[in-house]
Order: sequence, then C-alpha cells, then structure tokens
Amino acid sequence: MKKWSGGLLIVVLAMILVFRYSSIVKIEPPTQAPKQSAAEFFGNHPTTNDSVIVDSEKKGEKPYKKSHFVEVDGLDDLFASHDIFKEGLRALLVWPHMRTLLSRSDALPETAKGVKEASVAWKDLLSAIDKDKASKLNKSDNEEDKNCPFSVSTFDKIESRYENILDIPCGLIDDSSISLVGIPNGHSRSFQIQLLGSQLLGESEPPIVLHYNVSLPGDNMTQEPFVVQNTWTHELGWGKEERCPSHRSPSNLKVDGLVLCNEQAVRSSSEESLNVSRPSRDMLTNVSGGAYEGSNFPFVEGNPFTATFWVGLEGFHLTVNGRHETSFACREKLEPWSVSKVRVAGGLDLLSALAKGLPVSEDHDLVVDVEHLRAPPTSKRRLLMLVGVFSTGNNFERRMALRRAWMQYKAVRSGDVAVRFFIGLHKNSQVNIELWREAEAYGDIQLMPFVDYYSLISLKTIAISIFGTKIHPAKYIMKTDDDAFVRIDEVISSLKGKPTKGLLYGLISFESSPDRDKGSKWFIDNREWPYAMYPPWAHGPGYIISRDIAKFIVRSHQEGDLKLFKLEDVAMGIWIQQFKNRGQEVNYVTDDRFYNAGCEANYILAHYQSPRLVLCLWEKLQKEHEAVCCE
Repeated sequence: MKKWSGGLLIVVLAMILVFRYSSIVKIEPPTQAPKQSAAEFFGNHPTTNDSVIVDSEKKGEKPYKKSHFVEVDGLDDLFASHDIFKEGLRALLVWPHMRTLLSRSDALPETAKGVKEASVAWKDLLSAIDKDKASKLNKSDNEEDKNCPFSVSTFDKIESRYENILDIPCGLIDDSSISLVGIPNGHSRSFQIQLLGSQLLGESEPPIVLHYNVSLPGDNMTQEPFVVQNTWTHELGWGKEERCPSHRSPSNLKVDGLVLCNEQAVRSSSEESLNVSRPSRDMLTNVSGGAYEGSNFPFVEGNPFTATFWVGLEGFHLTVNGRHETSFACREKLEPWSVSKVRVAGGLDLLSALAKGLPVSEDHDLVVDVEHLRAPPTSKRRLLMLVGVFSTGNNFERRMALRRAWMQYKAVRSGDVAVRFFIGLHKNSQVNIELWREAEAYGDIQLMPFVDYYSLISLKTIAISIFGTKIHPAKYIMKTDDDAFVRIDEVISSLKGKPTKGLLYGLISFESSPDRDKGSKWFIDNREWPYAMYPPWAHGPGYIISRDIAKFIVRSHQEGDLKLFKLEDVAMGIWIQQFKNRGQEVNYVTDDRFYNAGCEANYILAHYQSPRLVLCLWEKLQKEHEAVCCE
C-alpha cells in the first residue's frame, strides 16, 4: 500500500511538472522569431490592407505573449488609501480601474516615467487639498495662489550676472510666445536661450525643452555663424542636435508647414564655405567690427534684435526682427506645456523679455453662469452617448469655450449625452491646483494617474472606454479633442439607422502606412509595427464606437490580451481588428463631414478651432441655423 501511494505521488508530481512546463511554453514567444511588438500582436503572418487575419486567432489561440504585472515606481503612492477616494469625488471615478493597466509588463515606454512624475505631483496636490478642511482649495491673499496669468515680463537676477531667469507660471500652450530684446555684447562668441521644464527631486538640473545656441562669426571672418537647437534630459543627456545652416542635403521635414532653417539665413553655401579666407567685398560690413552682411545672419555683435519664440501645433518657431529663422519639432516628454522657465546666458545683454498668450485659469468664484455650465446629473440608467474629450491640464480656455458652446446642446444638458474631459496630471503644481478647482466647479473632469505625455494618450482611449462601460454605461462612445467643435445634434441624427454593434464611425483611413521618418511626431519603427499597412482606423479628432467594442477593449486590456500602441487612433483600429479576428462583426462607416484639419461647411466636426472660433461657430449655429465656418 505504501509503495502504491508513493508511486501515485510521483505520477502526480510528474503531471504537475508537465502541465507547468506546457503552460510556460504556450506563453513564451518562439525562440526563432524576431522581437517585434507588432509580431506579438499578430504572429509572424503577412497582413493585407483590408484585414489583419491571424490563423492562430481563428483557432482561439493567443498570437503573442500575454502581459503580466510588474512593480512601477510611484504607483503605490498614487493608489494609496486616502480620504479623497472615500469621498467618491467625480474627478477620480476612472482612477481605480487604471492600476492594472499601468502595471502591465508591456506598458508603453513612457509609462514608468509618467507614473513616477505623477506620484510627485499627486503628493503635492494632496498636500494642498489637506490644508483646507473642507477639501476645497479656496482663494487666499497669498501671491503664489493667484490664477495663471496671461503674460509675465519680470526678470529675476540670479548669481551670475550673465544669466537671467524668467518664470513661466503655468506652462505654454498653442500660440504662446516669448519675445526677447537683446544685444550680443562680444563677451563671448556665443549666447544661449533655453526653455526649461520642471525639475523633479533627484534631478541635478531641470530638463531643457529647447536649447538654442547662437555662435557668432569669428573676428577674422573665417568662422561661419550658426545656430544649434537641441534638448537635454537628466536620463538621456543631449539629444540629436539640429544645426542651421545645415550643409547636408535639404530636409523635406517641416514643422507646422515651416522649414527647419531659413535657407537665406547664411548666404555662403557649403561650397563657398570651403574658401572663406578671402571673402568678397559684398559679404563684409564695418558695422560693429564686421559681420556677414550678405548672409543676413540674424544676430550681429553690437546690433539689437527682437527674437520671438512661438508655439505651434507641432513645435517651436523663432522669428528674428519679424523674419522666420528656425523651427524645432517637439520631442517626446518635452512638450510646450512642461516649460516652466526661460534661461538666457552667455554673451548677450538682455534688454527686455515678455511671455504672453499664456494659459489663463478662470476665477470660478466670479463666473456668473457656473450652474449653467456645470455637468448635469446622469440620472438615466444608460447614456445614449459618452463624449470623452482629450485635454491637457493648462488648456483652461479651450475647456471653458466648449462648455459655453457645443456642450450646451439639449442632449447634453438633459443628461442623454455626457461630456467628460480626460486629463493627465501636470508637472506644474499651480496648474494642478487650478485644475482641481475647475474639476470641483464643473464636475466634468476625469483625472488620469499619469503625467500628460503625448506618447501616453492611448491610455486615455482605454479610460474613455472604462467610463462608458463601467462608470456610466453608454450605447455609443465618442472620442474627440479640446480644439474640436462637435455638432452633437447632427452626430445623434447620423447615428440613427447605423449598426448598434461592431460600429466604428468617423473619417476612416482604409489605406495608410506607418510613418518611418525619425523626425516625425508620428514616427513608428519596425519594432512597434513591422507591417507595410495599418488596419482601418478613424482619425483622432472625432470618432464613435459602439458599446460592445468598448467592453472588449476594457476587458482585453485589463487581462493583458491586447498590446498597447502609442498612436491612439491607429491603436483603436488595431484593437477593433482584433475584435473582428475574434469572430465579431465590424461595421466601418466613414463620413467625410468629420474634418480632421480645419472646418468646412456642413461639418459634423471641425478640428483645430481656437476658443474664439469655437464660440463663433456656436453663435452662427444659434443665429443662422446652418453649419458654416467662421474662417
């Protein structure tokens, strides 16, 4: 009997080992397969334009390694028990559902950094909230507690007489500008202008969002003047510099439609620069000891200049004395909203500085129509539609414009349609305080437990799906941006007769390929997507999905069954293709009235609309009852 039981025990142990080994083998990728995240999506199978069909999925198998959970620095601090969660504040409804998403082993590359920085920002915000017993951040007479101002112009001198600092209280937004008036003084053959980000604990220096270094021509005229643009971070050091003039072949890359370097900034070409020992007479001038007159280089020793940095949709631009000189595309983790200071150093006498067009927060105590703008209660069992709006913390004016415009549609005010802003935490403490006040005042903000980097916006797409399925269930879920005008009445009317399941409705791209240009904001390398084409996807300014797709996305991501992808609108197309591959029907409905690059008559959605244009479009609809554009 003992021998029999001992033998049985050995057999049982052997079976356990076999099962454990087989389960490990199932989730490990084949050793001979290349390491490709997109291949993990779909296996090493060819794809076509209209579908990304995977044989293994048809058989019910997983085509990639399922993610597991890992420890992320700062995540525990974000989700630690706190009275603010117990109160069930409306701004944090999605927050508890995001933890597993942020601790996935296959998280987006910037997730760890975004979470760590958010934990610091969250601690600071909680400290500010705890100072008020009623959990409200009331105004005070403290100068630091003032609203974010429209402009700043005062320089505070620091230790070095050649270095100046200008504080930018609440970051930069589109069309913000920084104008500097100065004179190159000859103390050094160069000077620097830097836009600095917020410095975190443990960092020796703040990140440099934009480093602008000007090298003046040498005294003997053998050195050609130039400008170098670059970035610097504590973790990565200096990035790849961009030099003007560039003697390489001209780049086709543009930023907001503007060339990277003014081709007329330096007259001498690469061939001419080989023989500058005897410059021609028209290249020289006697002003301030000599300079490249014919070259039109914008900075000359002893000559005053006015330089203006301004923020576009895609990057920074510099004009000098009214002429465009350089453009610089924003780099990941170094977006304009993160700028906190301007630093000027080197051989430059700075006469004045003015930063204007800065984000301005509302004094909600003075808003007379707060009740009319506050989100109405969602009393219905199921919403007709949830509209999730992507926004950034310091885009105060954009959100207020939407509240006063298309968020006043009857369907929104009645509670049939709910509109919520999905916003990551900001590295600037003042912005977070103002954002918290705004959330309390209007009840339409959902805070995200990560810093609002562009590369993490796909997490917001999942958060919108969570809200529309787990928090306030909706028949349809729409994603849009805070610079878009949405005709809610026309959206609802257009949905009538459309499929209620498996629906993707918007301006759909059926034939598109990854951007392989490393300088592009939308660059995707082969490791992220190894295929020539994307599956069908709808342009991000506005698209609508049905509830069953949203439920699939939430469940699959929380179980680690879908791979994350940093371009949120393309990611939605990829996930919907996965939904289709699991045997579900998908209905792609494209509508060219969703304008993703401006406004056209008879629009359903108009993109790139400033707060002024948003209010103008609403006024035209009320007066003329026609969908006509303002510009």
